[in-house]
Amino acid sequence: MPLPLFFCETSAGMVNNDLTMNKKDCTILFMGTAAFAVPSLQALVEGGYKIGAVVTMPDKPMGRGHKLQASPVKQYAAQQGLEILQPEKLTDEKFLNRLKEIDADLGIVVAFRMLPKEVWSMPPMGTINLHGSLLPRYRGAAPINRAVINGDKETGATTFRLRHEIDTGEILLQEKMSIGDDETAGEVHDRMMTIGAGLLLRTVDGLLAGSITGLPQEETNEKPTLAPKIFKETGIIDWSESAEKIHNLIRGLAPSPGARSELSIDGMPPVELKILASEEIDFEHRHTGVPVGHAISYQNNIEVVCGRNVLRLKTIQPPGKKAMKSADFLNGLRSR
Repeated sequence: MPLPLFFCETSAGMVNNDLTMNKKDCTILFMGTAAFAVPSLQALVEGGYKIGAVVTMPDKPMGRGHKLQASPVKQYAAQQGLEILQPEKLTDEKFLNRLKEIDADLGIVVAFRMLPKEVWSMPPMGTINLHGSLLPRYRGAAPINRAVINGDKETGATTFRLRHEIDTGEILLQEKMSIGDDETAGEVHDRMMTIGAGLLLRTVDGLLAGSITGLPQEETNEKPTLAPKIFKETGIIDWSESAEKIHNLIRGLAPSPGARSELSIDGMPPVELKILASEEIDFEHRHTGVPVGHAISYQNNIEVVCGRNVLRLKTIQPPGKKAMKSADFLNGLRSR
């Protein structure tokens, strides 16, 4: 297992000893919604911590029947018999009064929305967040996607103290992890939520033991970078870019929302495709004369000429259909 980048043993005066306590005496307010947060909540529960309440998003209508769907965090919390709070607004007076009654010692945020100061400043030990990057790199909503899109070979998880400016608080612990050449954002996400859960548990253990002190991000000698939210437009492919860059975009947006393009294959009318997996190949004689952004079929593969080199599409998803191998799509296209 990779070692934490920052595990700062405290010296006299660096930690308020009044805030150190036994885990059985520590009440935690957990805030999260997405599946990424579930292993973290599970680690705390199984680690013997008292969860005062779980705050998550209100149920949302899903699917064709618009049936209300509980968040993954709510589903797990309900299984564990934990108190669940689902405020429409985090500044709601009734919600804030309930938080005061719970009187949590520590707040924890994983895969949730931006918190008002009234919430994150309430616990005496403060509120900490698990973030999917090695801060100060990739501050923002889509750190995993952006790392893969940019072709990074390494990323990681960070626990840090919340403050008003997004993702700028003092770093507590970090853990590195590699990114494979063909690994998708979804695959990195699934590995990181497990690594992050362990990192979060070690962070809380260390805070209670008084063995961790924060490191201001300004002292890391790393230049802050941003990870803005992913929109559907982010996935529109520009085939004049290199095959390597497009391959990274496809990986960084898989499985959702996916990179997209209208493609003409073997001169046929263009068809819109979501592209979920690809590989870069060299420009060969068979690609001569094929315009950039056009595709040919070759040995049951779809190959698209790019600004530099060629991209072979491995897994695609036509509109209204499930993801499929390119060979299966070509067979269906030829049988029409």
